[in-house]
Amino acid sequence: MEKIVILTGAGISAESGLGTFRDEGELWAQHRIEDVATPEGFARNPALVHRFYNARRVQAAKAQPNAAHQALARLQKDWPGEVIIVTQNVDGLHEAGGARHVIHMHGTLAGALCGACEHRWTSPPEMKVREPCPACHQPSARPDVVWFGEMPYFMDEIFDHLAGAALFASIGTSGQVYPAAGFVQQAQAVGARTVELNLEPSAGASEFDETYLGPASEAVPRWVDAVLAKAGSR
Repeated sequence: MEKIVILTGAGISAESGLGTFRDEGELWAQHRIEDVATPEGFARNPALVHRFYNARRVQAAKAQPNAAHQALARLQKDWPGEVIIVTQNVDGLHEAGGARHVIHMHGTLAGALCGACEHRWTSPPEMKVREPCPACHQPSARPDVVWFGEMPYFMDEIFDHLAGAALFASIGTSGQVYPAAGFVQQAQAVGARTVELNLEPSAGASEFDETYLGPASEAVPRWVDAVLAKAGSR
């Protein structure tokens, strides 16, 4: 059966109370991206970066999956083929909503990473400056998230999935950050149908075959219903 590949961005979690770095009044609005989401910012002021991600970790722990997360989990469960969810989000709301085997291309707030030996482990609720790595004991622990200027995780695996996709959906993304912004072209190159689901058209909206506009909690369940109905009519 046809493979569906789905890319999700911050827009799918916004209704769960997790703001994007473009939202005014949210955590991101209180800091410059260069200071809290780059390797250089961490090198300059690790205490600031840890405080920022500690706050994000607390915020994410309180958030609950919304109808969009639950709809994608239902699609995974009921679609007769494979449904791959790739997310740019570092929260765990897809899994909390019932999704399986989510590919976190930008890492996760629940993870810690050693900057010296690249060992990974479950992050404590609060990370501190010069926290030691449990493997090599170097005081170089950092959040296991991909910062601006770093290569996203699992790119070979993601491109392999895109190469086999019959349908590609982009949900709640700005269409401005590469390499994710180029996934629609990758899917089109293999003949996949493409659909964008967003609050408003993204920068790359014209690239898609079909568009669903509106809050994710409304647009995504509506789209999932349509996809499953079409499968049932075959």
